Amino acid sequence: MKKILTPKVVALILAIAGLLLCVTLIIIVAQGPAAADQPPASAALTVLPAPTSTPTYAPPSPTPIPPTPTSTSTPGPGQFALGVYVEISGTGGVGLRVHADPSISAALLFLAYDTEVFQITKGPQRADGHTWWYLTAPYDTARSGWADQEYLKVLQQP
Repeated sequence: MKKILTPKVVALILAIAGLLLCVTLIIIVAQGPAAADQPPASAALTVLPAPTSTPTYAPPSPTPIPPTPTSTSTPGPGQFALGVYVEISGTGGVGLRVHADPSISAALLFLAYDTEVFQITKGPQRADGHTWWYLTAPYDTARSGWADQEYLKVLQQP
């Protein structure tokens, strides 16, 4: 069998490796000072502010209906009054539009669905041929707004 790694082959391999090492060192030394003259690279940083909550509607301003004098401060069964709980009813599954102000043209805040319960916290006010009550969900005070009495059913108090 013939020997492949003869002393001549080993010497040739070492000579080529040495030559490549010398060329690499010459390139590194030649480029070294030029790279040091350049300013260091900088990164651009853009800071974005966090989103904030901005109200999209003005507080209600229509004039309230003057209260009707009553002999008692407790509303009778089935009567609309402040503090009474009401249920959304009669929308046919479409939901009741709850507005920012007591007006059909006021900004729509959300839809209240049939059987959803709210407490009356303001009102009544008459506008656009409707009687409006300000409703607040007992489970989420952010779910509040003006609704048409036509789609409200007074719940019996315990």
